[in-house]
Amino acid sequence: MGIYFAYYLTGFIMIPVFIFALICQHKVNSNFSKYGRIPNSRGMTGADAAYRLLRLNGITDVRIKRISGNLTDHYNPKTKEICLSDGVFGSSSIAAVGIACHEAGHACQHAQGYFPLKIRNFIIPVTRFGSALGIPLALLGMFIYSEPMIYIGIILYASVAVFQLITLPVEFNASSRALAVISENGFLSNEEYVGAKKVLRAAALTYVAALASALATLLRLLILANRRR
Repeated sequence: MGIYFAYYLTGFIMIPVFIFALICQHKVNSNFSKYGRIPNSRGMTGADAAYRLLRLNGITDVRIKRISGNLTDHYNPKTKEICLSDGVFGSSSIAAVGIACHEAGHACQHAQGYFPLKIRNFIIPVTRFGSALGIPLALLGMFIYSEPMIYIGIILYASVAVFQLITLPVEFNASSRALAVISENGFLSNEEYVGAKKVLRAAALTYVAALASALATLLRLLILANRRR
């Protein structure tokens, strides 16, 4: 009975984390929806903003391209491409400028050898392995009473939490770079800058939620493993 009690008890750990994640996602969607409809006074598109930020940092070997989807924007360090979604690439909204500059901030991090980004890119393969096999191995180990398998699974999943932890400074730094360039070079007016800041801060909170979820899941696995001993 102890293991089942522990299972349901640890389930409650996830409830506040789940609620927090929903709130964060709602803030992202609502801010993007609001500021994605307001054009900036300079008529600058997301692609224009990313291009200008790169040139201001002396970066000429990064391609900016359009991709499909909503909020699918990202920087690919392998191909040196800033991939901007349909709602950002050609849009002259306040949100588009903020998001595009954030992704260009990642390109700057890559070009300048930003250490946390190097670590994150290095552990991505381990993280993918841990994300896919960590929980199944730990649960299988509990089922067949194999303590080594349990802790191998937990260690593998811990790499996910480490990845999310390292992601925080990477994302916050990219936003800080973006907002600094936007402000110092007049990409947006003061009022528009506030809107872009709200969009990026809301997006950053989703990474905090991802870390909280990973830590809560890790704690849950540790509690269940301890109940098996």
